[in-house]
Amino acid sequence: MLNRNFYFIASISLMGLLSACGGKQQPAQQGPPPAVPVTVAEVVSSEAAYYDEYPGTVVALNQTEIRAQVTGYITGIHFQDGATVTKGQRLYSIDQQLYGANYQQALANLQVQETNLLKAQKDADRYHELDKQDAIAKQQVDYADAALEAARKQVDAAKANVNAVKANLGFATITAPFTGTIGISQVRMGTSVVAGQTVLNTVSTDDPIAVDFTVDQKELYRFNQLLTGGGKGADSTFSIAFGKEVYPANGKLLLLDRAVDPQTGTIRARLSFANGKKLLKAGMSTTVRILNNSGQQSVTIPYKAVTEQLGEFFVYVVGDSSKVSQRKVVLGKQIGTNIIVRDGVQNGEKIVVEGIQNLREGAVISTGAPGTAGAAAKK
Repeated sequence: MLNRNFYFIASISLMGLLSACGGKQQPAQQGPPPAVPVTVAEVVSSEAAYYDEYPGTVVALNQTEIRAQVTGYITGIHFQDGATVTKGQRLYSIDQQLYGANYQQALANLQVQETNLLKAQKDADRYHELDKQDAIAKQQVDYADAALEAARKQVDAAKANVNAVKANLGFATITAPFTGTIGISQVRMGTSVVAGQTVLNTVSTDDPIAVDFTVDQKELYRFNQLLTGGGKGADSTFSIAFGKEVYPANGKLLLLDRAVDPQTGTIRARLSFANGKKLLKAGMSTTVRILNNSGQQSVTIPYKAVTEQLGEFFVYVVGDSSKVSQRKVVLGKQIGTNIIVRDGVQNGEKIVVEGIQNLREGAVISTGAPGTAGAAAKK
């Protein structure tokens, strides 16, 4: 019994001693957060060349609608839709029977009037001879002269009528006004057409071909320099693109419109492009690309280094002790995968370009070999 009490008391004492020792233990202190692995690049300036882009529309330098100039029925179509036609080539024929008959009638009337003129001339000559002999009344001579003048006017009118009827007869054959490409015919054989109203087709030139676009009036000085070939702008290249596909030939600035549109503050400009393969069609929408190579030094960084917050843009700049700070930047033109920075970072500074999603203000980073974040790129 005594031994049992001894062991019980000893056990209680040992548990108390262990509890006291455990209460004196201190929690282990936590170390600093691990460095965030990132990739950095050094900011440098370079001469940035890029393209300014404008929406444009392909237009023909010369285009006209083919309309009937006389009324009648289509009796002939002398071309293939979409074919190239040459100036003066016959395109359509309109029923000529009526106009041919009118022409013959006009010629006959002219002959009658010329015969009447000849008779009036002889009568006048005869009366003047008699007048010299005082063998005829003066009034008869005056009547003969008046009849002669009237006969002359009748001949003039008959000649004018012949010319008009002959023109209508000629209008019954419709020819190409210039060399170009003709479209799909809007009429078929036997179609009744009305003079001045019915559109038969459209002919347009396609080589060279033009592209129209509008520019802000603030850019007028630059475009005037490009047009006249003065200044550095003379080296700029004009091109067009359809999505990611760039048209293989460069263009030439043809003209600026005569005035600025006061409603929009813009002015229309026109480029011309070689189009021997007829890849460009009037009416196509395109993007006009104008090389902007000012020769000025610009800070460019990888666009992936930029983060956006509520419409503002930031980059992480590497400072002392490999700590990063977030800095606001003002962006310019994007050039491929890079972007121009107008304000916010300077030459020689290092920015984070990869691993941004794991960063916060003041975070410590670990980096690989720095790259260069300012190489100029052409879009």
